[in-house]
Amino acid sequence: MSEITPDTVRHLASLARILVTEDEVETLAKELNVIVDAVATVKKAVSGDIKATSHPIPMANVYREDVVEPSLTQAEALSGAPDSADGRFRVAAILDED
Repeated sequence: MSEITPDTVRHLASLARILVTEDEVETLAKELNVIVDAVATVKKAVSGDIKATSHPIPMANVYREDVVEPSLTQAEALSGAPDSADGRFRVAAILDED
């Protein structure tokens, strides 16, 4: 079993500037010990010859060729806008500019 003591929890809480009650200290110490033990169990199960993976099935990205196609002109794009100015969409300000 790991050694996460109530003093360790208090120290970590002070470093993180988290206020914890004594009941929370006791609970967190128990819970952190369970987590540390679980990680240690997984670490034991994995031997050094197993390659680390991010996904169990090999994957590759599928890309398509970029093809330039006709698109809207600036005027056509702005034609459906409720408001425009200087060739741009005009929208209400959402941030104060001081």
